[in-house]
Amino acid sequence: MPTRPTRRLRTFRNPTPERDYEIAMDCPEFTCLCPMTGQPDFATVRIRYVPDALCVELKSLKQYLWAYRDQGHFHEAVTNRILDDLVRALKPRRIEVVGDFFVRGGIRTVVTARHP
Repeated sequence: MPTRPTRRLRTFRNPTPERDYEIAMDCPEFTCLCPMTGQPDFATVRIRYVPDALCVELKSLKQYLWAYRDQGHFHEAVTNRILDDLVRALKPRRIEVVGDFFVRGGIRTVVTARHP
């Protein structure tokens, strides 16, 4: 069965919940659509978090990010939505999501959202 985009984030138990440690993921192939023009927007999404009881499963994260490919979102909104969805799924001790969007119209946009 081929891989498909999905909004479901799967998790697994943190193997070392007694220790604070950071998990860092860079996703350089993020794509969504500009809600004004319908043109594609490309970005690197950087996720850094300190897990509590749960960690995100990487294939589900890839499929989750893939689900944005055909949707229109402002950079600010999509970065915060990714953060909100990860917070809801993981309940991490700390998390930061950075949307580093490629230049469009001569402007590069970097959006950083944090929890707590």
